[in-house]
Amino acid sequence: MYKLAMPPGEKIIHVIPQEYIIDNEQGIKNPIGMSGIRLEANCHIITGQITAAKNIYKCVDRAKLKTQGLFLEPLASSEAVLTEEEKEAGVVLVDIGGGTTDIAIFQDGIIRHTAVTPFGGNVITDDIKIGCSIIRQQAELLKIKFGSALASENQENEIVSIPGLRGRDPREISLKNLANIIQERMEEIIEYVHYEIKNSGFEKKLIAGIVITGGGAQLRHLVQLVEFVTGMDTRIGYPNEHLSKGSDELKSPMYATGVGLVIKGFQDLKKRAKDNTIVVEEEKKKGKVQKIKQPGKRESPFILEILSNLFSEEKDKEL
Repeated sequence: MYKLAMPPGEKIIHVIPQEYIIDNEQGIKNPIGMSGIRLEANCHIITGQITAAKNIYKCVDRAKLKTQGLFLEPLASSEAVLTEEEKEAGVVLVDIGGGTTDIAIFQDGIIRHTAVTPFGGNVITDDIKIGCSIIRQQAELLKIKFGSALASENQENEIVSIPGLRGRDPREISLKNLANIIQERMEEIIEYVHYEIKNSGFEKKLIAGIVITGGGAQLRHLVQLVEFVTGMDTRIGYPNEHLSKGSDELKSPMYATGVGLVIKGFQDLKKRAKDNTIVVEEEKKKGKVQKIKQPGKRESPFILEILSNLFSEEKDKEL
């Protein structure tokens, strides 16, 4: 599947098998150990821009680290916040990051659909900056400290005062107006997520509903808004299941991708160690076979001598 012709500037990042078909027998998840003549597979292919991948590699290299592999963001986040039961039942993972919102749909323990939208927390910050006529830094702080995804949860008289620039008068901003700006953009993002869920064809099979993670998941009343727009059960995904008790700072959903990448790294390390032990064992077996064969090599001329003598004796009798 990695040899497929791709559009210019794109490369295949992941090839994820959905199911295998052996001699027209469909729905096989693991074909190892089965017998047949013809093997086919339905695969989910994830592609990305070569330039974007190169930029990531450059960033890691400049930090004096070595890149081991490239993973799709929701794949990494799913390792940190989703359980195997949720993946089996059917779940949508929505990772609201700074620049993008990533969607991954799991069903029967297999990733079935992925999508990335270029709207994230940065777009909400830009909307607040323009809507409230303030600088970007103040807009980001407003979003984090007082941001809400539901305008109805804020009162008209709730006002925040922001210091003015270079001796200018402070600017007063209504929290209800702030929430209105955030809600408009969040509804647009959630509607896109809902469209992708419908487009995947698994809308009626997602028993576990939606799990929201990423930095954008920290917005207040976001769960209520998602449930209202999509009509699906929703929860916030925290990566605390795989962390020690002392790591309170990393329990925020914004670190889900980072924690997931570490888990992926450990899984890759274990797989390599296992593969290395298998290779070593095979080499040892080959070594034993060679030792057994070595005496045979020495004896082979002796056997040839006996055979040649036998043939020569038969020839003498004939004569």
